[in-house]
Amino acid sequence: MGLALVPLGLAFGVLVTHSGLAWWWATLFTTLIYAGSFEFLLIGLVTAVAPLATVALTAFLVNIRHVFYTLSFPLHRVRGRLAKTYSTFALTDETYALTTTEQARSWPSGRILWLQFLLHVYWAGSATVGALLGSLIPEGVRGLDFSLTALFTVLALDAIRGRRGDLPTPALALLSALAARLAFPDQMLPAAFVLFTVGLLVRHLVAHRKPAHA
Repeated sequence: MGLALVPLGLAFGVLVTHSGLAWWWATLFTTLIYAGSFEFLLIGLVTAVAPLATVALTAFLVNIRHVFYTLSFPLHRVRGRLAKTYSTFALTDETYALTTTEQARSWPSGRILWLQFLLHVYWAGSATVGALLGSLIPEGVRGLDFSLTALFTVLALDAIRGRRGDLPTPALALLSALAARLAFPDQMLPAAFVLFTVGLLVRHLVAHRKPAHA
């Protein structure tokens, strides 16, 4: 997973410099913000000098999924207040995907923290290198901004393989994305999150409804 973040970080660093920002912005974003998909959006917000309220609302809509991650992320196995603080900050899609598998249920605090720290280093380091080398890469190169989507696709496929008996969940996610694309093309991502969350809640309520007594 760390190696998979390298081309993604390089792409982010290149996009930073090609957007007219100094190379060190890539290091600043990836080290202090560390929110993958939002960082890609933040490049456009910064270059457009978007209002702070717009930036805050975008960050909330994109990262609200982390609220649901905490329901099953093994933070209770992380020892120490400082360690828990960093583990909460460093909770990403990749970390969540790796630490909530069946094989990871016995992982101790140290392994979880080292996993998060090394992924953080891979991301920030590769973004910095990409920004420093950005001037050497032609601006006509296409597909760099698709690298994040490609990584999420791989994570989704791995999740489906690990939960082959849970076909309704990926089907619901796909339907939510298609419905959001048709109904809210300009706000597809937050709309898909809302639809998917509502669908999961409805399915949970239906599955746990107690049968009525005759």
